[in-house]
Amino acid sequence: MSNINDTISSAPDRAKRNVAILVAAQAVLGSQITMIFVVGGLAGQMLAPTPCLATLPISMIVFGSMTTAPWLSSLMQKIGRRAGFLIGAGGGMLGSLIGMIGLIQSSFALFLIGSYLTGIYMSAQGFYRFAAADTASDSFRPKAISYVMAGGLVSAILGPQLVKVTSMMFVVPFLGTYLVAMGINLLGMMLFLALDIPKPPTPGDGAPSGRTRLDLLKTPRIAVAIICAMVSYALMNLVMTSTPLAVVGCGFTEGNAADIVTGHVLAMFAPSFFTGHLIARFGAERIVTVGLMVLAGAGVVALQGVELDNFFVALVLLGIGWNFGFIGATAMLSAAHSPEERGRVQGMNDALVFGCVTLASLASGGLMNCSGGSVVQGWTSVNLAMVPLLTLAGASLIWLRFLPKERR
Repeated sequence: MSNINDTISSAPDRAKRNVAILVAAQAVLGSQITMIFVVGGLAGQMLAPTPCLATLPISMIVFGSMTTAPWLSSLMQKIGRRAGFLIGAGGGMLGSLIGMIGLIQSSFALFLIGSYLTGIYMSAQGFYRFAAADTASDSFRPKAISYVMAGGLVSAILGPQLVKVTSMMFVVPFLGTYLVAMGINLLGMMLFLALDIPKPPTPGDGAPSGRTRLDLLKTPRIAVAIICAMVSYALMNLVMTSTPLAVVGCGFTEGNAADIVTGHVLAMFAPSFFTGHLIARFGAERIVTVGLMVLAGAGVVALQGVELDNFFVALVLLGIGWNFGFIGATAMLSAAHSPEERGRVQGMNDALVFGCVTLASLASGGLMNCSGGSVVQGWTSVNLAMVPLLTLAGASLIWLRFLPKERR
């Protein structure tokens, strides 16, 4: 193990090259998630037997990611990152194909199956940030994670703009969007062929295997990192999932909804150019705290009205809060485990995070469409639902802060 670590630490060029590839993957393949998150709820509303299930396709994507994360993480621990990312892109391609068939046949069930398979890609994408850290030195690691997340800037612009061009390309609405998503996954596969991350060494007899999952969860720093990642991602998903429904429901256009999502996703990834530097200077816990405060600010702005300006500002704050909260939590987690625990920790983390996000996306449609008599009442319910989760994450950070250092 020490030889591997020495090789990694002495290969900054390899680390930078891998980060560049992962940034490109985040930019190109990531655009399909923004595309599908814009049209998924609208297509679901078109196909679902009841409006309360409009966001179920998005929930299925996140559920697919949650159920994929544990086995995909373990698989990458055995056969390497490249193979795992190729599997993810293949799942995204198959999911888009089945989604297209579901749209053509007006089959909500098939559309949900396609959405679930798309979750395989989303799960793989979640490991890009960890892969960036694999060959990075301790000092470069927070920046590597941050740079990869910054690749989402391109996807933030590209995805929603592709929706505008493709959503009505064919007689069947949104069919063109899923066709383009297939091509994006194929292009992503080409990128991964250039990835150069060594496979983790096979443990020999008597080699340390690391802590069990239960022991890892009992580690305060790991537990708090997971809680903050869960809350940051779940709140972002809760509000973003309902945004296209709220925007269109308030009399604005699908183009307006796409533009707002563009602003939101830009805000998610633009801070990544300096988030890593802020973490290195001020510490991950402080950056996560700022992220939670900004998320709270997003909810306050959203509750002030349903004009386009309210939607834009609230969603921009939502993106910034997610960036600080989620990247900060990732940095906390990356520094709290040993190399042999990597696959176990990362798979468990993403399973828990996306499990919480699945519940948030399910709740989003129910709160938006079935918790009041109007769009405004539904939108209000969505944003008020942020309060208990923010309270949980804030309390966990305070608890960690007051623990003696040796117990963290």
